[in-house]
Amino acid sequence: MNKEKKLEYALFTAWAASLTAMLGSLYFSEIMKYEPCTLCWYQRILMYPFVVLLGIAVIRKDYLIARYSLPLAIIGSAISLYHYSMQKIPALSSGGAACGRIPCTGQYINWLGFITIPFLALTAFTIIIVCSIILIRNFKEAK
Repeated sequence: MNKEKKLEYALFTAWAASLTAMLGSLYFSEIMKYEPCTLCWYQRILMYPFVVLLGIAVIRKDYLIARYSLPLAIIGSAISLYHYSMQKIPALSSGGAACGRIPCTGQYINWLGFITIPFLALTAFTIIIVCSIILIRNFKEAK
């Protein structure tokens, strides 16, 4: 596969992950009526702009967007990992009740015993991180 196609696929995959995450979170909150906790809101604040920014980058084939998407996705994944840890590690769950009106330890979904909403967000942020790294490395080589 040539470098240009690899860059296009990586950028599109990052955008598709962000779009899927946004639509999934809107599904849970607007259709299933699951009220987001404070940490879920922070994750949304970081995820939703990716849909627009990466979408524009896909159209313009702007591979340098990875310079900006990588640090934001790392911050988002750190929040998601912390949130997921609060749900799954008993020693960290004590702080989750003081998270706000909706406790951050609540698990609206728990598929297969480990897939929760913060886990889904962490997966999306991780995909964006991997794609951003691929874009940065391959764009440097293509120059």
